Amino acid sequence: MTLMGTKSILNRLTSPKDPSSLIFFRMAFGLLMFASTLRFVIYGWVTDLLLQPNFHFSYFGFRFVETPPESILWMLFIIMAMAALALFYGFKTRLSAFAFFLCFTWVELMEKAMYLNHYYLVSLIAFLFIILPTHVSHSLNSITQRKTIHATPNWVYVFLRLQVALVYFYAGFAKLNSDWLLYAEPLYTWLQNYLHWPVIGTLLNRIETAYLMSWAGAVFDLTIWLFLWWPKTRNGAYALCIFFHFTVWCLFPIGVFSWVMMLAATLFFAPNWPRHLFKALPPSHQGPNATRHFPKALQLFCSLWLVFQLLFPLRYLLYPGPVNWTEEGFRFSWRVMLTEKTGKIEYRVQSNKIQNTVRIYPRQRLEPFQYRMLCTQWDMMLEYAHHLKNELQKEGHQNIQIYADAFVSLNGRASQRAVDPRIDLTAVPINTWQHAKWILPLEQENPR
Repeated sequence: MTLMGTKSILNRLTSPKDPSSLIFFRMAFGLLMFASTLRFVIYGWVTDLLLQPNFHFSYFGFRFVETPPESILWMLFIIMAMAALALFYGFKTRLSAFAFFLCFTWVELMEKAMYLNHYYLVSLIAFLFIILPTHVSHSLNSITQRKTIHATPNWVYVFLRLQVALVYFYAGFAKLNSDWLLYAEPLYTWLQNYLHWPVIGTLLNRIETAYLMSWAGAVFDLTIWLFLWWPKTRNGAYALCIFFHFTVWCLFPIGVFSWVMMLAATLFFAPNWPRHLFKALPPSHQGPNATRHFPKALQLFCSLWLVFQLLFPLRYLLYPGPVNWTEEGFRFSWRVMLTEKTGKIEYRVQSNKIQNTVRIYPRQRLEPFQYRMLCTQWDMMLEYAHHLKNELQKEGHQNIQIYADAFVSLNGRASQRAVDPRIDLTAVPINTWQHAKWILPLEQENPR
């Protein structure tokens, strides 16, 4: 690229833009996170998901994250709620974003059985509020006192739009598989839960409906970000965006993910769009010298961030076998609503103090939500085997060997043995990126 071309791109990226769209995004995000934090508390999930379990599954690389004592845990949620409100009001935006990010992500990492894609997205957005230069113009004081607010450089909008676009694109890219496109699974299975709905239940029960929704979902995720970015199709695309995400929210239990995506999609609109709705916004200073810079450090950060977000979801290609079965490289890759798995698992234990093989039933030791995930997540099967070994060692056992009898069904297929029953799982390293050879291959190629 020529020097003139590079300079032209840099000028476009550093051109000052109205910050009101970012103000709206930050305020709505803070309010949504405050409501979500209250919801988590009101529903009793702090106790049920974090305090009640005697054992917590941990993430690779974050095994040091533990559930703190009850008083400290409640303090984390209080700080989280206050930080979310501070983001809404624009009070110390970077400090508030840091506090929210730290508390939210710490809670997220306490229990792997709670993993959801939108938790990861919320952590990313909160972190970006710490790094990106949005704190200057996004203060409550500037708005309430009608002070002129500083313009935002265009690259901030471009960067955030690219992040949202990657979420959509990889969600659609992940749907390009035979289960989703050729067999309409797992949508067809899930839609059977609505047979009791009057009139619409009959429609949802039809296989044609499942196919239509599967293909429409794939096309939507792959292309909606393009139509949102193009001014001529933006309004219609956002209307479709609201219809799509609201429908998904009504039909499937995916928490606040739909609302986060509906909010994030507003970033594609013209930066001054909130001024048409909120007349009280103060004027924006967009003079010739306003915010026309893009520091080298931020250029490097944005480049590395986008490269990581582009490549990390593709790491599943490094592993053999279908990722929806092995789930190697599945998490943190925007693979949304792709699998319906059921299963059961028991462990066979041998040691110097056990004459005959003893069976351990995790269903009796874990909380129901943990057991459901354990039955279908191979890394959790391995982690729990190592946990059992540690427990037995404390009881004086030696030469411990633990084998798993696990059976899993994927997207309506017949249940099959999922783990090689001859492999001592305690001899398998738990902290590794290597392919898990002890996972048995998927036997039935197609769901039906």
